[in-house]
Amino acid sequence: MKLTFWGAVRTVTGSMHELTANGKRYLLDCGMFQGRRQEAFERNRNLPWSARNVDAVLLSHAHIDHSGNLPSLAKGGFAGPVHATSATADLCAAMLPDSAHIQERDVEFVKKRRARRRRILEQDNNNHIEPLYTQQDVENILPLFQHAAYGEQKPLADELTFEMHDAGHLLGSASIHLRYKHHGKNLRLTFSGDVGRCCLPILRDPQPMPASDYLILESTYGNRLHKQDELVIGKLAEVVNRTAARGGRVIVPAFAVGRTQQLVLMLHQLCEREAIPNIPIFVDSPLAVNATEVYRRHPECYDEETCQFVNDGKDPFGFKRLRYIRDVGDSKALNDLHGPFIVISASGMCEAGRILHHLRNNIEDRRSTVLIVGFQAEHTLGRRIVEKRPEVPIFGDPMRLRAEVVVINELSGHADQRELLDWIRPNANSLKGVFLVHGEVTQCEPLAALIRETYGVDVHIPSRGQSFALE
Repeated sequence: MKLTFWGAVRTVTGSMHELTANGKRYLLDCGMFQGRRQEAFERNRNLPWSARNVDAVLLSHAHIDHSGNLPSLAKGGFAGPVHATSATADLCAAMLPDSAHIQERDVEFVKKRRARRRRILEQDNNNHIEPLYTQQDVENILPLFQHAAYGEQKPLADELTFEMHDAGHLLGSASIHLRYKHHGKNLRLTFSGDVGRCCLPILRDPQPMPASDYLILESTYGNRLHKQDELVIGKLAEVVNRTAARGGRVIVPAFAVGRTQQLVLMLHQLCEREAIPNIPIFVDSPLAVNATEVYRRHPECYDEETCQFVNDGKDPFGFKRLRYIRDVGDSKALNDLHGPFIVISASGMCEAGRILHHLRNNIEDRRSTVLIVGFQAEHTLGRRIVEKRPEVPIFGDPMRLRAEVVVINELSGHADQRELLDWIRPNANSLKGVFLVHGEVTQCEPLAALIRETYGVDVHIPSRGQSFALE
């Protein structure tokens, strides 16, 4: 058995790991790489092998950096199964069409701007641009999904089986445990996916790592410790109150699935306590509306507290002051509103979608706040905002960053350093080797050193295209 790493290595986006066994090729995730526009386009479009030669995909969860390049796989001729939990499949049915739509609209917008520049500057720009994939490519991949329940052992081949374990990171998220029996030997490989955190609202706590010989482990926060959640809700209230007092707007880039629901629940709690001003709150994302409906269809993923919340007849994702926006006209109308308000919009790393328009209209306003509530990968617009660069590019135009920038990383659904070590602990003595992925080098290296010191396990930080034989 051989393992080759193609994505989310020494960075956070584009999760994709290749497993070969007995002449067959399997992918653990097929995520979209996010970063500099041209680099991202080239990497996402040019797969390292023919898609027709991939036998199956095992998908950890629906976030776009894990699932978002599946339509490109279908576009290249892939026809095998995509194994995922039922909730993950339902979320992908909402998220992948949205991803294709965003790409198509953004390409259309850029083409219009280029045409206007040609007219004004009399410059000829013949660079052809097109979306990475279309709605038709999405329609071709969705029927290939096959559902796997948590704890259900399913075959991939005669000698290879897999089992999904609840990762507690996103609705339907899973760690994937594979068993390979060959020539009388047993080999166990676990892919962590993204490991969630204990005691967060909505979802159950992550199940511990099963006994494994090898582990592919995410390391997004491998050198960080999260603050206590009760401090986070107070920090959120302070941001809203401070910005509203200036008459500004709180612009929140957030993943439409998972992070938005978490943030909405916290704002709901603050409204009930009358801890923030009586200002409008908007979720400007058709995907967030669809995703919330998926959340409602999968109570099997809820923790006890959320189940009780629902049993009491309350909607954690809806309240009087909150309005969900689907129509693009209603989205544009927000720019004409007077007075403070909060808008939560996708994408979470500010790379595409309606958030770009909200940033474009508010980032130069000193009264407003850009509230970052999730990890921002290198070379993304979100990272440039976090770094508070004097100018940031939006739709190719330089914009002055005058708005206040506040970062609340404590809302993360990713386990921190201590939580990752705790997740490994129950079966750490079974490990022969660990591969750290889904983390920048500044996060991978300290975590690697700590795993070696704590558990005496060999740890690798692979590079793109690097292969390892598993024995």
